[in-house]
Amino acid sequence: MTDVETLIAEMGARARTTATILAATRSPAKAAALHAAADAIRRASATIVDANAGDMAAGLARGLSGAMLDRLRLDAERVAAIADGVDAVARLPDPVGTIISDDSRPNGLRLSRVRVPIGVIGIIYESRPNVTADAGVLAVMSGNAAILRGGSEAVKSNAAIHAALVEGLVAGWLPADAIQLVPTTDRAAVGAMLRAEGLLDLVIPRGGKSLVARVQAEARVPVLAHLDGINHVYVDIAADADMAQRIVIDAKLRRTGVCGAMETLLIHRDWPHRDALIAALDAAGCEIRGDADVAALGHPPASDADWDTEYLDAIASVALVDGLDAAIAHIAAHGSHHTDAIVTEDAATAEAFLARVDSAIVLWNASTQFADGGEFGLGAEIGISTGRLHARGPVALEGLTTYKWVGRGTGQIRG
Repeated sequence: MTDVETLIAEMGARARTTATILAATRSPAKAAALHAAADAIRRASATIVDANAGDMAAGLARGLSGAMLDRLRLDAERVAAIADGVDAVARLPDPVGTIISDDSRPNGLRLSRVRVPIGVIGIIYESRPNVTADAGVLAVMSGNAAILRGGSEAVKSNAAIHAALVEGLVAGWLPADAIQLVPTTDRAAVGAMLRAEGLLDLVIPRGGKSLVARVQAEARVPVLAHLDGINHVYVDIAADADMAQRIVIDAKLRRTGVCGAMETLLIHRDWPHRDALIAALDAAGCEIRGDADVAALGHPPASDADWDTEYLDAIASVALVDGLDAAIAHIAAHGSHHTDAIVTEDAATAEAFLARVDSAIVLWNASTQFADGGEFGLGAEIGISTGRLHARGPVALEGLTTYKWVGRGTGQIRG
């Protein structure tokens, strides 16, 4: 083994031991330790901000983009928000031990499905130091041990936040190894985590497309992630004009850089307000790239690649479609199974859209920007999953659990 592989193996072994302890830790004890961690973050606020200043200076020297620097930046207010987020997770209902089903067989054998932790979770992330706290405490509250590997651009910030988390965990009588931070910026550590079969039970990437693509391509352990957020809003012929305009402008422009932003607008070609909606989106500051019909209105034509692009910017692809079937076909061909919405006053059309569009989140008369764990009442989220197995959509505490079958008998045999 290389030194990095040895490091990850040792961290994984400690995490595995710790996971067995956390799985048996009762909810009040986990919550108390996380409240202590929140208090430790507040006490360490100045230290965390100072550490972040070093990362910011290094980021400026490296030429990080304004958007990356904004994600990286911490001040006293943001640190306070991180601590408040830890407290919020501690107050969430603990899914561990929840009975999903409970039934007795004809022979009297009682079978229950019970939520249990996944075990050891590796989180690989970039830029945002708040993920150190969010991911770590979500793992602990759901009874899992976490191994965190943050990006090199936030190395000092992550270390300072992690130190406060560990101080709180230990004060709350939980093992320090419940949340471990990989102490090297060597990119080989990512590969070692992806190959850590038997040590890590799940890997969750949080970051740009290249990171997520690498994790999905190389991982030998299960991955929970989404690669793109190519989200659509379909404005049906029965849509209310004012509602459609509010939803479309919010879905695209409220925050263009989030994974829940609308990237493609589909409009029923016979909807009487279609040109006015496109003009309103344009006037709001969004660049329109249209199909032949929309380009005829004076907008740049969309290329084939545009329909498959997550812009994360004030740009939208716009197409006119013949109706619900054509809209669903377009979404199936070009969507990323993340979040898609319909605007219509026709309930039957809406229900057909909700049933037939195969995305993790489908919405009726609501902005795609609601694709967020906090908006779903889940508190902090560890990510959004577009896969079909285990968890879909915003993943928080329940998404970090699995289940086991528990049988209680009175001597039954299958003789």
